[in-house]
Amino acid sequence: MNTLHALSEALPPLLFGFVFYYPFFMAYVWMAGGLSHAWVFERQRDVEIDPLQVLASQPLVTVVVPCFNEAPHLREVIEQLMRTRYPNFEVIAVNDGSTDGTGELLDAMTQEYSRLRVIHNASNQGKAVGLNTACQLARGEYILGIDGDALVDANAIAWMLNPMLESERIGAVTGNPRIRTRTTLLGRMQVGEFSSIIGLIKRSQQLVGTLFTVSGVIAMFRRRAVIDVGFWSPDVLTEDIDMSWKLQLGGWQLRFEPRALCWILMPETLRGLWKQRLRWAVGGIQTMLRYTPRILRPRQWRMWLVYAEYMVSVVWAYAMALVLVIGFLRPFLPAASAWHSALLPHWQGTLLAMTCILQMLLSLWIDRRYDRDLLRYFAGTIWYPIAFWTITMAATVIALPKALMRRRGKRAVWTSPDRGVSDAPPP
Repeated sequence: MNTLHALSEALPPLLFGFVFYYPFFMAYVWMAGGLSHAWVFERQRDVEIDPLQVLASQPLVTVVVPCFNEAPHLREVIEQLMRTRYPNFEVIAVNDGSTDGTGELLDAMTQEYSRLRVIHNASNQGKAVGLNTACQLARGEYILGIDGDALVDANAIAWMLNPMLESERIGAVTGNPRIRTRTTLLGRMQVGEFSSIIGLIKRSQQLVGTLFTVSGVIAMFRRRAVIDVGFWSPDVLTEDIDMSWKLQLGGWQLRFEPRALCWILMPETLRGLWKQRLRWAVGGIQTMLRYTPRILRPRQWRMWLVYAEYMVSVVWAYAMALVLVIGFLRPFLPAASAWHSALLPHWQGTLLAMTCILQMLLSLWIDRRYDRDLLRYFAGTIWYPIAFWTITMAATVIALPKALMRRRGKRAVWTSPDRGVSDAPPP
């Protein structure tokens, strides 16, 4: 009885300490990693330099654009691709059973652009199938995959190709997605997210030597590496996460290139954002469950740190959900109970809020070299941590059972995305 009583007294402070201090600790890890990466690798880089002057050669690059119901954005996307300064490229657009005129629009554009080829799938097969098909028909050794709403910077291909040419062991290079959807508070919040969460994390992970994922919206792959690991998996909701782990477990390296910009649309409705984040969460857990036996092998020790951080974040989501449930039950708990008093964050909440603001400011300051107007969105982005933690927590809690119950081999097909409304000019 004494042991049970001691455990019941000790458990609440441990639980609430973990919930509050885990994001606090990781925020400083990401900030330290982001600053170190910016100081060591980015400080001496001239963003104005012509990347074509530093390339050892100019091999053929195949740009793949998988499309499902992207008619409102496709012409803009293809026209922007044709403005790229890299001279040796082709474009393969995969119309994956679209029902909104995407196929007809692509066929018409082939008459305008000789670099453009179009593949039509009779039905919705999913993004992975489209990438696999285009990869097999590609003429280039380097495959740049982009989304059907992505406006690729004119120098992005050259910047992403450079690391590939420097090392034969690099299997993929991920670019630096920037948000165009800035007309609402929810859209402006995501401007900060892509810098403070995604940008800082990728910089920190690159210092360690492993990336959790390339950005599926803009990533260049070595065709030989893709073939080596068996192409993209058609049954995973996030084919980019799955491919990232397959490549790294296969001995290939990943790189993050912040100068390779890509302007994308993101959801500006809570419903659209929720659907997107739930899909990301399910796909991430699918990947971790699938590759855990391989990751835990001693020779894959380089992957352990990134793997452990992700798994701890899943545990944190459930711990946070438990804290919220206990918070609702607090009026019914005895006033003298350890659970009752532990619910109050006291000064920790203020410290965590200040840390989040610092993280947002630092990340926007680092990325301002590439997206010059970032700091003007600081006032809107400081609200994002509350929304981010809430959505991430809820999505992860629901995603774990969904991933466990999802039948292996079930095809991951497209759904029409919520792209929001852009007020940003093309790059």
